[in-house]
Amino acid sequence: MSDAAAVLDDLASESEELDLLVAGLNAGQWAGGTPAEGWTIAHQIAHLSWTDEVALIAVTEPGRFGDEVDRAMKDPEGFVDRAAEDTVAAYAPDALLDRWRTGRQRLQEALRAAPAGTRFPWYGPPMSVASMATGRLMETWAHGQDVADALGAARAPTARLRHVARIGVRARDYAFLVRGIQAPGEEFRVELEGPEGELIAYGPEDAAQRVTGPLHDFCLLVTQRAHRDDLAVRAEGADADAWLDIAQAFAGPAGAGRAPQADR
Repeated sequence: MSDAAAVLDDLASESEELDLLVAGLNAGQWAGGTPAEGWTIAHQIAHLSWTDEVALIAVTEPGRFGDEVDRAMKDPEGFVDRAAEDTVAAYAPDALLDRWRTGRQRLQEALRAAPAGTRFPWYGPPMSVASMATGRLMETWAHGQDVADALGAARAPTARLRHVARIGVRARDYAFLVRGIQAPGEEFRVELEGPEGELIAYGPEDAAQRVTGPLHDFCLLVTQRAHRDDLAVRAEGADADAWLDIAQAFAGPAGAGRAPQADR
């Protein structure tokens, strides 16, 4: 559980950083729009709260999680938006913040108590403790970026972004397949520069297809929080270049992404 515990620690830190951004907001700010079309800051936190609660069901009541999957299958394109909208409608900002805090703490405790090797049902393949925590960290960071952008707040990149990058790299084939495109057969080399100048690398050193750039920019790309034209992520090779156009670290339908700043 040592690796999982480290990811859970990072998840807690990522959540606390976002909590500091929203804790002092007034009702008008909670209702303010974010770069995600149709989503206010309240929607962003509502989504995180709802997903933490669904994850807790998967961890503590796996037999009941099938009901959540059935609901998603009935409206695969809209169930996430509907859950966020229903949560916002049901809770005032202070109550929503308390709900998110309580839910994420309960999930932390459940994941830390899970026996080593346990795997939990999810909307895709079953998840280990570490993979569940990594997924929650990725979402917390990505939705936190929407909140920060809405507030005009700058967030310093942290080493926690390596978890986001790892999901983005591992989801390479999914990004192709969800669009009905055959995924490349060869491995890519991904070399990213961390916030302290450290190298974070994936794939064989001699790979013909390569992606390079800052860790922070790569995470913005794979979470579709910025367009590649506005980022310092570069590709060598046609397949790597095609990947940067469609990369996504999240499950579900292909995202629309964000328009380049020049088009806004």
